[in-house]
Amino acid sequence: MNETHREDPHGPLNYYGARRIVWLVFFVFIIWLILRALQPVILLFALVFLLAMVLNPIVVWLQKHRVPRFAGVILVMLALIAVTTTIILFAIPPLSRQLQELMHSTPNMWQGIRTRIESLTKNYPEVREALPRTDEMAGKVGAAAATVGNFLLQSTLGLVGGVASALLAILLLVFVLANPRPLVTAYLALAPDRYREQAHRTLGRMMRQMIAWARGVAINGVITGVSIGSLLWLVGVQPALIFGVFGFLGEFLPNIGAFLVSIPILLVALSMGATKFWLALGVIVLVYQVELNVLVPGVLGKEMRLHPVNILFFTLATAELFGFLGLFLAVPAAALVQIVIDEFYLQPRKIDAAALDREAAALIEGRK
Repeated sequence: MNETHREDPHGPLNYYGARRIVWLVFFVFIIWLILRALQPVILLFALVFLLAMVLNPIVVWLQKHRVPRFAGVILVMLALIAVTTTIILFAIPPLSRQLQELMHSTPNMWQGIRTRIESLTKNYPEVREALPRTDEMAGKVGAAAATVGNFLLQSTLGLVGGVASALLAILLLVFVLANPRPLVTAYLALAPDRYREQAHRTLGRMMRQMIAWARGVAINGVITGVSIGSLLWLVGVQPALIFGVFGFLGEFLPNIGAFLVSIPILLVALSMGATKFWLALGVIVLVYQVELNVLVPGVLGKEMRLHPVNILFFTLATAELFGFLGLFLAVPAAALVQIVIDEFYLQPRKIDAAALDREAAALIEGRK
């Protein structure tokens, strides 16, 4: 007589439960191998789908104003290519010049920083001895310059492949934007019937968050970058243009971007003297306080609620998986994982968030 196996959810781990765990680990390992093998393809499609989510509202707006969808896609792509070409022609040369000047002046800047730190640590010789010497710093900068040179050489040699990848990405983006309905239909069809609603909400929330994130990068990034660059130029902290670009790029990583941007600015300012350091610190505090209290609530609203720890984890993970371009996927990956966990696991359980918050506070404060 066959008996149907029933597992006690509160019982000890048995053979069937262990077998499921082993299969799950094996499945995750296979997925990881596939991700590692298809890194360039996954990165390309991820960036294209992300851009499609961001640009789709513009195409829809043009469509509502009686512009055919395909024509609207072409207009958007032409505008995107024009902006990219303008940046390459007019922004890259001065940025490269200031970056080279910064690298050449790094030993002198480090000597200035070392001198000021030594003056503050006269009674602590161990601290002074722990600081790298100027000649050591010059050697490290030379090695870094050689690394950058090799990178530029490899990039130049791989220019044809880069152009081909860019053309393929543009073509793929046009196809996705011109007719996204079959892709969305296939996504919803793949979801089981009982999870169809969660799948629908997941995609909708992801699109709203990515649009809010892109809007924040575009508006907050430009305002923050221009403000930091202009104010640092006024107080005499150079290279102000490079630091302005850092301020813009920092907006791709909410919460932790401001901290990462501040480090090189304050180090360079410290090498110029205590007055420059305090002026640069005042600029950073002023700009990011205005952004935090005025720009973020007005531009991002309540769409983006990501903890800095989550963002930092996905920043390191995507950079390890996909290199520099993976940094642009850190926030989308963090948002996607958070939405999927919320829609498919937390909301069906109907947990009491307020009670859990009180329980967490009691644990942190050491209360029973």
